[in-house]
Amino acid sequence: MTPTIPVFDGHNDLLLRLERAPERREEIFLKRGLEGHLDLPRMREGGFAGGLFAIYVPSPPDPDAPDLFALMEHPPYEVPLPAPVPASEALHIAIAAAAQMLWMERVSEGGFAVCRTAAVIRAAMERGAVAGVIHMEGAEAIAEDLDALHVLHALGLRSLGPVWSRPTIFGDGVPFRFPGTPDTGAGLTEAGKALVRECNALGILIDLSHLNEKGFDDIARISTAPLVATHSNAHALCASPRNLTDRQLAQIAESGGMVGLNFATFFLREDGKGAADCGLEPMVRHIDYLIGKLGEDHVGFGSDFDGCVVPAAIGDVTGLPRLFEALRVHDFDNNLLQKLAYRNWIATLENIIGA
Repeated sequence: MTPTIPVFDGHNDLLLRLERAPERREEIFLKRGLEGHLDLPRMREGGFAGGLFAIYVPSPPDPDAPDLFALMEHPPYEVPLPAPVPASEALHIAIAAAAQMLWMERVSEGGFAVCRTAAVIRAAMERGAVAGVIHMEGAEAIAEDLDALHVLHALGLRSLGPVWSRPTIFGDGVPFRFPGTPDTGAGLTEAGKALVRECNALGILIDLSHLNEKGFDDIARISTAPLVATHSNAHALCASPRNLTDRQLAQIAESGGMVGLNFATFFLREDGKGAADCGLEPMVRHIDYLIGKLGEDHVGFGSDFDGCVVPAAIGDVTGLPRLFEALRVHDFDNNLLQKLAYRNWIATLENIIGA
């Protein structure tokens, strides 16, 4: 088995698990569990050294809404997008999620650190702490005045996606559809363009995952920072609107940005199914393809742990060494594995959020 390599990951939804069961948060985070993909003991076991931890505002419960994952098991499918969530309803959820990150730091007794710069990420990893960066998946909690953006930045927010598929006042996302393309919906609103400029000024990474094609193009035109998709794959290999077309990959490459490989089976499999019985081969194919389009310094992981179905061969975060073994069999040397695992992410964050 390949020796454990530290992994800095571009996306996970552990905060959502904590949000859904706050009365069990110590058990979920501090104890080695069998549910979900992440907890502190399993992170240590799998070599998970840090990542972007997503604040996500769920849509209000709708008893008539279809089960998203159940529909995605059987392509072709198209899932209606939920209605927008007003900032007045979303902000308290987002603040509570950010507070969970600060709680994780407190209760971990040095095992978890909220990081605001690349130097702090490196220092945490060197001392064996999990380096957590606060990310926001969908900017519903931010109103047009952008005041909440500054509040969240002060709390540690360093990465933000303007949308989670569901529309916001800033732009439109892609639908959950297979097959399909990201060419759907309008571009950024004027508020969305202002959000991009303010994120550039504050040193907040702008995440292109979930964003539609016209919005992507607007950010490519406006932003002064490298283009980054924290958890997306190659559309040429899996025709989901959530994946990146060759044209988008070329734009990311030109900007010196990067892409984090999403482990979700419905964004990996050529048939678009959500079934976990696909092995590791689709992951290797997407990594190969992304490296071919972006270069080996611009690809990493964006697992989507705790937010999706992952290949059974990975299982949870403790399966990361098996992915490295598959890549080593595929003739990836240790230098390239380290780039994919953490070096590319840290270099990108240093360039955007600061050294």
